[in-house]
Amino acid sequence: MRAFRIAYDGRPYYGFQRQPDVPTVEDAILDACRDLGVCESEAVPEGYAAAGRTDAGVSALAQTVAFECPGWCTPRALNSELPGTVRAWAAADVPDDFHARHLPTRREYVYELYAPTGTFDDERARAVFDALRGEHDFHNLTPDDWGTVRTIDGDLTRDGDFLVCRVEAGGFARELVRRLVSLVRSVATEAAPMSKVDDVLGPEHLKGPAGVPPAPPTPLVLTGVDYPDVEFRLDPDAAESTIRAFDEQALEDRIGWRVGSRIRDGVDE
Repeated sequence: MRAFRIAYDGRPYYGFQRQPDVPTVEDAILDACRDLGVCESEAVPEGYAAAGRTDAGVSALAQTVAFECPGWCTPRALNSELPGTVRAWAAADVPDDFHARHLPTRREYVYELYAPTGTFDDERARAVFDALRGEHDFHNLTPDDWGTVRTIDGDLTRDGDFLVCRVEAGGFARELVRRLVSLVRSVATEAAPMSKVDDVLGPEHLKGPAGVPPAPPTPLVLTGVDYPDVEFRLDPDAAESTIRAFDEQALEDRIGWRVGSRIRDGVDE
């Protein structure tokens, strides 16, 4: 059994998990396995499992998939059949009973929240985050009906016009990070009072305008998945391929920003 670290740009995909008739990250990974002969057509590799099921538009640095495969199936081999938006970059040999989804001791997400100074109160944002740390029933920050009691930690760091929100836990309910960020933003911009945090953590179910909608998915990245006694080895060729692919994507994004800014400024003259 081998586990692989997978990085991907989630924007072109309808989430990680396989779905009929739409492109997903998992489809790309399984197609690569079939093209390499790791498993039969339409089949799934023996023992296959993934660490998490990121939503549409969410990206990852450390998504982890594991399955039975020959020794030649390295990150570099997987990348030969994967699209440029999905890259394997490290691997580890793991026991036969390893399960990528059930065994993580810690998961980490980072949300790049656009929060220009002057319109955003960092002290209020940190007060909200501090109140959410620890064990709580986050039933008002997820559409899930069960598994809503979680223990979270993390921090907020100012980086220019962005507030970097790092959130970690053993596991996450659906949309928990995005709704947490949405709550931080609403209180930090004074669209909601600080008492909103107590309402969210209270027993009453908040619905409609009183609820907390999820923040957009694009700035969210799965940055860490930790397993006990598993040491991933960097594949130098695969890592170089990953860096090159995401450098190219970053350049395209910067060019797009320049073009959009020029059009905006021209209209505003």
